Amino acid sequence: MKRVVAKFFVTAEGAEPVKEWLKSLDKADRHRVGADIATVEFGWPVGMPTCRPIRDGVREVRSSIKDGNVEARTYFGIDDGIMLLLHGEEGKDGQQEAIKLAVKRWKEHLERSKRLRKFEKRTKK
Repeated sequence: MKRVVAKFFVTAEGAEPVKEWLKSLDKADRHRVGADIATVEFGWPVGMPTCRPIRDGVREVRSSIKDGNVEARTYFGIDDGIMLLLHGEEGKDGQQEAIKLAVKRWKEHLERSKRLRKFEKRTKK
């Protein structure tokens, strides 16, 4: 049974950046990344070498793709049993920018969730 359920972050424009990134990978690499995400879903909490915290509530799942020659990272946050997939990146180039983007998306999600929870409390009265 899954301990957390992976879901894709959706931008304000309706895009799902991690889903789009996964579709850009070849089939074998997509399956490898998916299997590593599933390891987190079923085994949460999971540590290294598969998963580690980065900063500000953002974590990464590490996957070896392209026949083990490239390290891919899927950035995510955990919120109320949801593993929210924020950003995907392959290789080391641009890693710091990828982390900044994942943190930005995580903060955006938390702000949206806060507004939604306030609305739900008001409508229950």
